[in-house]
Amino acid sequence: MRTLLDHLGGTPLVPLVHVGAGLPVPVLVKCEHLNPGGSVKDRLGRAIVDDAEARGVLRPGMTLIEATAGNTGVGLALVAAARGYALVCVMPEKMSTDKRTALAMLGARVVMTPNAPRHAPENFRNVAARLAAENGWFLTDQFNNPANVRIHETTTGAELLAQTGGAIGAFVAGAGTGGTISGVGRALKAAIPGVQVVLADPVGSGLADWVERGSLGADGSYAVEGIGGSEVPGNLHREVIDAAERISDEESFAMVKRLVREEGLLVGGSAGTNVAAALRVAARGGLSGPVVTVLPDGWDRYRAKPWMHGWD
Repeated sequence: MRTLLDHLGGTPLVPLVHVGAGLPVPVLVKCEHLNPGGSVKDRLGRAIVDDAEARGVLRPGMTLIEATAGNTGVGLALVAAARGYALVCVMPEKMSTDKRTALAMLGARVVMTPNAPRHAPENFRNVAARLAAENGWFLTDQFNNPANVRIHETTTGAELLAQTGGAIGAFVAGAGTGGTISGVGRALKAAIPGVQVVLADPVGSGLADWVERGSLGADGSYAVEGIGGSEVPGNLHREVIDAAERISDEESFAMVKRLVREEGLLVGGSAGTNVAAALRVAARGGLSGPVVTVLPDGWDRYRAKPWMHGWD
C-alpha cells in the first residue's frame, strides 16, 4: 500500500477562468497548495531526505535542521515523522505565527531569530548552520542542496509537460530557494523551443535586478513570505531565467483575495505574486502557448497576518 509520502506531487493544473479572462493566452496554475503538507516544499522535503539517505550521510536516529520560512519545515516534518527523525526549524521573526504553531504541532523544535541581514550571525540561515555544526545535526540546506533543483526538474517540470502536452509559452515563479524556477525552467527549456521563464519578485527584493543586470538590487522590506531576498541562493540558476517582473505587496495581496473569491483557490501571499506576474506576461501577448505558474501554499498559513484581515 502506498504511504502518504507516495502522494506528494501530481497536483492539478487548472485555468484561471475569471481572473485570466480576456487575455491573449490562458493562464494556468499548478495547485501545489494541495500537496499533503500544504505546499510546494513537500516535494523538496522528501527529495532531500531520500538523497541524504542514499548517500549515507543521514542515518537512523539523527536530527534534521533547516532554516525555513515555514513551508519547508512542514514538508520535512512529514518525512521526519514517517522516517523517525527529529527536526529543528530555524525561522526569522517576520514569518507568520500560524507557521510556527503548525511546526510545533508537527513535533518540530522551532528556533526563532531576529530579521537579520544575511551576513549577520543571528540571520536564520547562519544560526541553522551553527547549530548543525555544534550538535552534529544534518543540515538539509534547501538553499544550496542540488536535490532541490533536481526534484523540480524531474517531477514538477515533467508533470507540467505532461499536463499541457508540451504547449507552454511561459513559466512564471518566484524564488525563495530557487529550486522551483530553476528545476522547472531546465525541464521546460530542454523540451520546448522558445519557452520563456520569468521570475516573479517582490518589490524590495534584489533578485529581479540580478536577473536583469547580473548584480543584486537594493535590499528593501516587503511582507510577502518565502520568496525574494538580498542574496542569490545557490539553487537559483540565472541561465534558465529570461526576465523578471516586480510585484508590490499590495498587488500580491489583492490578487490573493481575487483568487479566493473568484476562483475558489485558497492560497497564500506568494501565489498572489506569481499570478500577478503571470497575468502581466500573458497580457503582453506574443506567446505560442499558455502562461503557467504555481500556487506555492495555502491561506491557512497566514490567517494571523494583517493583510488577511478586513476583507469585505
